[in-house]
Amino acid sequence: MGSTNYSNAFIQVAEDCPVAAAEPPPTGGRTPSVAALQHELLAGHPYELTSDDLLFEVYAVRHDIPTDARAAARAEFFSRSQACLRASPLGKRYGWGTHHDADGRIALVSLGSDEYRGLAADPTVKQFKAMRSKRG
Repeated sequence: MGSTNYSNAFIQVAEDCPVAAAEPPPTGGRTPSVAALQHELLAGHPYELTSDDLLFEVYAVRHDIPTDARAAARAEFFSRSQACLRASPLGKRYGWGTHHDADGRIALVSLGSDEYRGLAADPTVKQFKAMRSKRG
């Protein structure tokens, strides 16, 4: 099983992120977007989920996987390569960085906040950027 977890790391927003300050993704519609689900799960539970936990939970919710079938579905989900949180719309479009603690647990960090600036400047934290939306 592959893993998307980071440890002691900060994923900054993408260089081409269109917002100057973090904003929650829009909600609505019959099926919540990946961004809306990720935001909801992380905003309400900082440092509780790992990247693997988050990505699978979003997949399970969007595919209506029953609780009793999730262990097998999770093994199947991670039997294939999965994109890490650098590809998340939270960092690409909505202005949210993600801090991953020493145990790989995640918290959202708002672009423009003191916490964001502090983490981005911390030499003891591995630094990554969210993937750009456009090539070039």
